[in-house]
Amino acid sequence: MLSDVMEDYLKTIYMLQREHGPPVRTSTVADALDVTSPTVTSMLEKLEDRGFVTREKYKGVELTEDGDAVALEVLRHHRLLEAYLAEHLDYEWSEVHDEADALEHHISEEFERRVADALGDPRVDPHGDPIPSADLTLTEDDTVSLAGSEPGDEVVVARVSDRDDEELRYLSEVGVEPGTTLTVSDTTPIGTLVLDIEGETVTLPESVAATIRVRPAAETQP
Repeated sequence: MLSDVMEDYLKTIYMLQREHGPPVRTSTVADALDVTSPTVTSMLEKLEDRGFVTREKYKGVELTEDGDAVALEVLRHHRLLEAYLAEHLDYEWSEVHDEADALEHHISEEFERRVADALGDPRVDPHGDPIPSADLTLTEDDTVSLAGSEPGDEVVVARVSDRDDEELRYLSEVGVEPGTTLTVSDTTPIGTLVLDIEGETVTLPESVAATIRVRPAAETQP
């Protein structure tokens, strides 16, 4: 049986692989988990011994098939819990991440199935992140970062990072949520994006825009 910490490592490595591709450097894992590189190295040795990761010196770590399966199971639990908390328990989308983190390791497969049924087997969580299917597959990411958009681009918000509660509250206030259609009006030399959302002007720092994933609006039209 894996510990909660081991499962957190596997989930984190999986998400970093999707974002950057494998192998994932030890320092990148350390930054994501806010721990030291020696701490990560020690844990990766344990995970390698148990067959969940492979490591290559000076390059990094990659999940094995077994590691993938564990990571996707935990990720499915996490995102289903976020959806349930938001839809049935009236949590704000800025509140669900920490609660789901605390619960994701401790629910049974029967509980997972009932949550999925209660929600109608959703495809995404409240932040727009895709939920792995019951057979532990996850759709390929076809989104791009809002920070890479050019003036005149019309896009639809697909996903918003759930890592910063204050940012989520602000984005909710200004209407930047999954499903929002917006136009990039301008980009400034100091790294700010000026957006038009239904006639309202919203400005975002590039650092925040980089955490928002979008698709061209034309691709989402029927």
